[in-house]
Amino acid sequence: MDIADIATSDYVEVDAEERLGKVRSLFERENPEGIVVTNDGEYTGVITERQLLQSHVEDDAKARRLQTPAPQVERTADVRRVARVMVEGNAKVAPVFEADRLWGVVTGDAILGAVLENLDALDVGEIYTEDVVTVDEDTGVGQVINLFREHGISRLPVLNDDGHLSGVVTTHDIVDVTIRDMDKATRGDRAGDIDRVLDLPVYDVMSSPVVTTTVDEPVGEAVQRMFDNNYDGLAVTPADDDRQVVGVITKTDVLRALTYTEEEHMDVQITNVALLDTISRQEIREHIEEIADKYQKMQVQHAHVRFHEHKEKLRGTPLIQCQIRLRTNQGQAAGSGEGYGADNAFRIAADTLERNVLEIKGVVADEEYRGQLLRKLGEL
Repeated sequence: MDIADIATSDYVEVDAEERLGKVRSLFERENPEGIVVTNDGEYTGVITERQLLQSHVEDDAKARRLQTPAPQVERTADVRRVARVMVEGNAKVAPVFEADRLWGVVTGDAILGAVLENLDALDVGEIYTEDVVTVDEDTGVGQVINLFREHGISRLPVLNDDGHLSGVVTTHDIVDVTIRDMDKATRGDRAGDIDRVLDLPVYDVMSSPVVTTTVDEPVGEAVQRMFDNNYDGLAVTPADDDRQVVGVITKTDVLRALTYTEEEHMDVQITNVALLDTISRQEIREHIEEIADKYQKMQVQHAHVRFHEHKEKLRGTPLIQCQIRLRTNQGQAAGSGEGYGADNAFRIAADTLERNVLEIKGVVADEEYRGQLLRKLGEL
């Protein structure tokens, strides 16, 4: 299946010289997955809502200041390949080219909508993320933004004083309240007004009640609920208690599942692949396979490696954060680390991953030993 029938020539576009104030207004008014930036009709990049949230650029700055390249695909490209490049490029929208000219865009939503009826072959429990990050109702908006940046996420479950799920806060919630306040304020008041927004408790901006799913629900039904409520993800809760959070599932998780392969080698997916410097995709895959091969009973079904670049540099080399997550037949295992350059960051994260894999192996071994003892006691 290719994207010819799901790509669209109807998209939101701004000129590279347009003010960012207008770009913010477009996101508030039309809520697009991303805005295409052009210069004299030629494609130059994309601006996303997350970029707006994480930037400190003034409204009078030009759109080209904030644009970033997005993965470019051909109109006849395979859906699975497009899903992969969008996940690896950390993009919700990809420009579509025909005969070397910008024809339109394809969004993650369009891809999921096209394959929706096939998604019920999977359960939420097979692809959701277990190591969920949460915040309290009193957490400040500024701290939430930092967590979004640190973990490369766009939504956080909010817990009340009893540790129960009370809401969800997303990048859209924060952009929405920020734009409203900036529209009300005069230019001279805006700096102080932004500070006021950053000090707000997340309780004041979160969405509630929370739409949830369970590990046993078919993925297709969960995605349909995302579409119905215009959400990019859902909190995962036990079937008998929707107050407890055991994980999250996002549209990106589902897109990533579409790229799983049945090849002999392990399927390793890399987000922000452009940050790779002195290490290759092949080296990353081989290193993860070495870790997995040490523990034969732990079969790795899929590996996801995410790189994130910080502003700090050492002799021109940026500080990189690397997060590795393995989906195995014994649950999920993860490791993270920071270093100057993607190579160093990956090695540190891989060391952490291996220690965590050893811990899981130890827990499993303890359970097996306990089971053996119980069986022997039963024979007495």
